[in-house]
Amino acid sequence: MGPLSATFTRLYGPRGWLMLALFGSVLFVVFPVFNLVVPPDSPFHISAYWVTLIGKIMCYGMVALAMDLIWGYTGILSLGHGLFFALGGYAFGMYLMRQIGADGQYRVNMPDFMVFLDWKEFPWHWWNSDQFWWSALLVVLVPGLLAFVFGYFAFRSRVKGVYFSIITQALTYAAMLAFFRNAMGFGGNNGFTDFKRILGIPITTPETRMALFAITGLALIATLLLGRYIVTSKFGRILTAIRDAESRVMASGYDTLWYKLFIWTLSAVICGIAGALYVPQVGIINPSEMSPANSIEIAIWVAVGGRGTLVGALLGAGIVNGAKSWFTVAFPEYWLFFLGLIFILVTLFMPDGVVGAFRQLRDKVRMRKSAPVLADTPS
Repeated sequence: MGPLSATFTRLYGPRGWLMLALFGSVLFVVFPVFNLVVPPDSPFHISAYWVTLIGKIMCYGMVALAMDLIWGYTGILSLGHGLFFALGGYAFGMYLMRQIGADGQYRVNMPDFMVFLDWKEFPWHWWNSDQFWWSALLVVLVPGLLAFVFGYFAFRSRVKGVYFSIITQALTYAAMLAFFRNAMGFGGNNGFTDFKRILGIPITTPETRMALFAITGLALIATLLLGRYIVTSKFGRILTAIRDAESRVMASGYDTLWYKLFIWTLSAVICGIAGALYVPQVGIINPSEMSPANSIEIAIWVAVGGRGTLVGALLGAGIVNGAKSWFTVAFPEYWLFFLGLIFILVTLFMPDGVVGAFRQLRDKVRMRKSAPVLADTPS
């Protein structure tokens, strides 16, 4: 068996690859055909609403995977991942705002909010923001550098547990308050919206939306495979050991600082990429994405699906956000109560999440099937 075959086998068995292939077929065949080819008056047509909704949930799925790597496998609960998600969105949002050009309300080659505030030139941090490659670089660098610097000092100081969670929540709350200020140059309370083009192509056409959908699907699958590659490697086993008994890992000669710092920074970068994919599909980014409540929701997604499972993180993001999309339309005033109820029920009755409950049910079924065979076996 060659190294490539061994890697494929290590990642997933035949059933796992089959499920991944079916998932890819739905994303890259079913959705494009039923959205772009099937006429709108057909009952089989997939509307733009569903393309946008599933695309948004896939972005959330990437964030859930990032959270699971740092919390489920390393035991570090972050309540600030919404900040990294929003920073990636803002980094790419600047490029989208520059793509509007003179098509805004004031017909000036500057974002409308800058014209309204009587700004004569772009702030320094908007430098080169009209270049796609630069914005793509910022999507990775901004959340990655912030996470690296913050994580280095936090982990070096041995900050952990609830104290680390509180600090990350304070960080995202401070950033949210800063981005609400008009002087920051990010649109204040309204943020960025009314995007027109991406790479010179109209952003609202069905073909562009489907291209963004497909790119998001590829990014989600790549994130899942990367996460699986990490957690099944020696590096992943060390992360799990750090989660279970960090002092023993340190006593064995490992410097846990750099292991935690790497996975923490990688997790932030994944969130930034997810935010960059989210903004052109949803059409808006504002400081509310940095709210502590959003970061808490991310942790709930992982808890509902099942910590330390990757697939569970994806399921949790899909279940919670699917329910949110329905509740915020049918019963908008009760959504937060329902979210709290979900978390309480999962904590009490499914501590290992949906995936853990499924595994327990599967094990019970197998035990019942094997029981008669064991009874008939002579002693």
